[in-house]
Amino acid sequence: MELPANDEWWRGAVIYQIYPRSFKDSSGSGTGDLRGIIDKITYLKRLNIDAIWLSPVFPSPMKDFGYDISDYLNIDSSFGTLEDFKELVKQAHANDIKIIIDQVLSHTSDAHEWFKQSKTSRTNDKADWYVWADPREDGTAPNNWLSFFGGSAWTYDTNRQQYYFHNFLSSQPDLNYHNKEVQSAVLDVLQFWLDLGVDGFRLDTVNMYFCDSNLRSNPPRKSKAPIQGMNCSNPRARQEQLYNVNRPENVVFLEKVRALLDKYHERTSLGEIGSVEDTIGMMADYTSGNSRLHMCYTADLLAEHKSASFVYEIIKKTEQRISTGWPCWSLGNHDSVRFATRWGAHEKDKIAFNKAMLGMLFTLRGSVCVYQGEELGYEEAELDYDEIVDPFGKAFWPDYKGRDGCRTPIAWEGTPSGNFSSANNTWLPMAKQHLSTAVCIQEKNKNSILNFVRDFLAFRSKNRELISGNIHLLSHQNNVLIFERSLGQDVSLVAINMSGDEARFSYPERYSVENCIWGQETAFNSRILEPWQLVIAKIKNRIVG
Repeated sequence: MELPANDEWWRGAVIYQIYPRSFKDSSGSGTGDLRGIIDKITYLKRLNIDAIWLSPVFPSPMKDFGYDISDYLNIDSSFGTLEDFKELVKQAHANDIKIIIDQVLSHTSDAHEWFKQSKTSRTNDKADWYVWADPREDGTAPNNWLSFFGGSAWTYDTNRQQYYFHNFLSSQPDLNYHNKEVQSAVLDVLQFWLDLGVDGFRLDTVNMYFCDSNLRSNPPRKSKAPIQGMNCSNPRARQEQLYNVNRPENVVFLEKVRALLDKYHERTSLGEIGSVEDTIGMMADYTSGNSRLHMCYTADLLAEHKSASFVYEIIKKTEQRISTGWPCWSLGNHDSVRFATRWGAHEKDKIAFNKAMLGMLFTLRGSVCVYQGEELGYEEAELDYDEIVDPFGKAFWPDYKGRDGCRTPIAWEGTPSGNFSSANNTWLPMAKQHLSTAVCIQEKNKNSILNFVRDFLAFRSKNRELISGNIHLLSHQNNVLIFERSLGQDVSLVAINMSGDEARFSYPERYSVENCIWGQETAFNSRILEPWQLVIAKIKNRIVG
């Protein structure tokens, strides 16, 4: 699929997230690598995606599996070399696929040279590159901030006789963005990868770069409602996230990031927003105008429940507040329970369910992230405690089993190893339940979820209103989500039955169906949708109002 030759290729793009450790192992190490991705470039091209988002491949102690970076300017040997990365960029571009790389800029690993130097004294050149603070009079931590992984977000260093701050593991110290030298160093990192030809950045925890300069304690949280992106058993969810994250200074720095990106042709930024109750409002704020991020995604569709009314309200709130901003939608990622389990565990027709939910995702106004395995209908893998490696899971087991269930290797064939690796033992075990839906099996079945994704994205690329058009919500009655997408004179009506029961639907009399372009035209004649049925029709003589 040929990409638009303009700086807004990202608007409405389909971005495929690759978790490199679990995509394809080319070396027999048991861990996926860059050469494995290169070997599967034809597979990626046949998906008809616009870009791949590559989870971190930088040098790391792997205590949080790459989200603890010890060197921003190189490739971890477990994934290959910098030359392998350059080859991946070359091969992707040759196949009209953009490369977006994960940048974890809120914190580093404690093995990073910056932190090693910072902790040596209070007077060295990088002494103020991290968030350090003196103990209170009684020796306890400077305030009540809590880590995502449980317990205090402060760890005491005996050499400096101070505490350092970490939103995540104690081995992931937070950078001090109040220091302008830190900001300059981070921008230099981004420029390094831009000069190597990457097409953009997925910015991890983009609302967590700054903390309160006065280190004020967070107040108790009044609401008992769950925060998307934070498991309910985590004590951190009991605090209002006012001072440790979500600070207004974030936006000022993001404008510097955008200014750097704008010096290059056809580059983009995708921010992850988490640990905040008003994710839609922050997404709108972070992407408004032309001086901040190009797009953001939130965890709003990563909820435990689904219904046409639920999705309708999320879209409605987003459209009411997004203004000049741009959303990016996803049903899952490397941190969440797979949507096929979260939403579809009890559905009888799992193939129809997956097709309907992916079809919904691909027709929303905004860009789209698809997490590897979703095109195969993967459900969450069941792992025993001794099989997991995720520190989240180990900290909160058994109430929360961590993120490994969505990170298991891709099964390329139906053999016991899935042809993921030639190693006897892989970093996470191959999920036996995924072998029956291996790539090679689905490729031979014209009705498979994989072939649906390939066909639907090819169809979508020829109907521009489904990519960058406006959206107009119509109804969610009887669990049928109905909306239109319009771009100039091109108007499509989308109807999705989000239930396992047959459902009757209706659309305004002012709409005249010209022809059905996806699904069964009889649905529009009878106004009845089969369970998990998706239909799209071209509309003529329609008047919105």
